Amino acid sequence: MTHRNLGRGAVTAVLAAALAGLAPQAASAADTPAPPRAPAAASVAAAHEAASAPDTLKTLARFFARDGRVTLKAARPHIEGATVPVYVLSPDFVRGRAGAPVAKLDFLASRAVSADGQEASVWTVRPEGADAWRVVNIASGADETAYAAKAAAQGGTLFREPQIDAWYVQRGDRVLPLDADAKRAVGAAGTTVAAYQKRVHAAYGDKLPGSAYDRRGEAGGYGGDTGSGAAPDGRPAAADRPAAGTAAQPVAAAATDGSGPLVAVLTALGTLVVLAIGGALVSRSLRR
Repeated sequence: MTHRNLGRGAVTAVLAAALAGLAPQAASAADTPAPPRAPAAASVAAAHEAASAPDTLKTLARFFARDGRVTLKAARPHIEGATVPVYVLSPDFVRGRAGAPVAKLDFLASRAVSADGQEASVWTVRPEGADAWRVVNIASGADETAYAAKAAAQGGTLFREPQIDAWYVQRGDRVLPLDADAKRAVGAAGTTVAAYQKRVHAAYGDKLPGSAYDRRGEAGGYGGDTGSGAAPDGRPAAADRPAAGTAAQPVAAAATDGSGPLVAVLTALGTLVVLAIGGALVSRSLRR
């Protein structure tokens, strides 16, 4: 009898120890925010259509020919590959709001290629109150789609911390670096979501929309709460503005897909072309 009781006690102790070991892991999993909701397939298709519209391709031809590397006629740009969502560090995550995703949808990007091999990234958004996706920016290079492919290969969500121009992938409770800026911020091995939140809160927590820093017009890292990502901390590269009458062709958008209407706050990624849309110019926030 005594022997059975001792055995039962030993088993209980072993189980208790095992459960105690699992408890921190369970708590960590519960504390890890869910990734941001992906845009609906119909919205991605509409954004891709806007990026490949005839007016957009004409503007791309001028963009690729701007330095004389190729003639306007010979540029023959086309959209290559899939249109991908680009997420940006979320102010709610910086604040520490419970359950807030690390990042929020900022815009959709498509890779454009010219006949001589130049690359550009075409940014599309659905402005608040609009029923169409529109091209708002063309940036040299193809960082967005290249990093999106790397993030997909790692099974995570790509996002950007625009204040330091760093690209990451969130995979479960880990934030992993994708470029040199991100490695300098979190180390080559990355960090936990919780540790990353502490870092960005310390860096930007007093600079969020509505803060005294913001009210003084010094929002270096965050613009107004526009429904898109954060504004950059720094001046943009030199921009080429297309001639009048070269607005990108809008394409009807799908129903709201969980991300809500997007209003892009453009970030500096190489040479930029800001497109005139519907007679209005979408420009970046330059507040410091």
